[in-house]
Amino acid sequence: MSAQAFTFHVSSLITRSAKLFIAITLIVSITSFAQDKQIRKSIFFDGGSAYIDEFQAADLAHWLDSIPNLLDKYEIQLISHTDNIGSRRSNQILSRMRSEAVFELLIQKDIPEKVIHIKDWGFENPVYENTTYKGLIMNRRVDVILHPVVF
Repeated sequence: MSAQAFTFHVSSLITRSAKLFIAITLIVSITSFAQDKQIRKSIFFDGGSAYIDEFQAADLAHWLDSIPNLLDKYEIQLISHTDNIGSRRSNQILSRMRSEAVFELLIQKDIPEKVIHIKDWGFENPVYENTTYKGLIMNRRVDVILHPVVF
């Protein structure tokens, strides 16, 4: 099945799903995996929170386990974002807390610190517009990005 065919199939689920962000994450993850480039998964947070619920923690663990030879083939980059509610300083702190929470989950999966790189954006460089409710929700995340190791 091609990445485009899968993306179309998952897109039809988006309209029926209350968990829009999970479906979008699936599209990005599967499409990237099919193209054999970087692989990305997003962990989403409630506003003002760095708490990762059990569902997302288990989902991240399952996703990592599904990637063959993860430690041999990829380096991991964590890029954290926030919405633009609050001060620059408080969002930078929150961004760091979120990346640290995901970092701890990776360490619990026996991923060595040396392959994990972190960039905390806070509310700078948002991917989604912070002018809509959907945009605010989508910007409250940490992207776990697997970059192929170049030999």
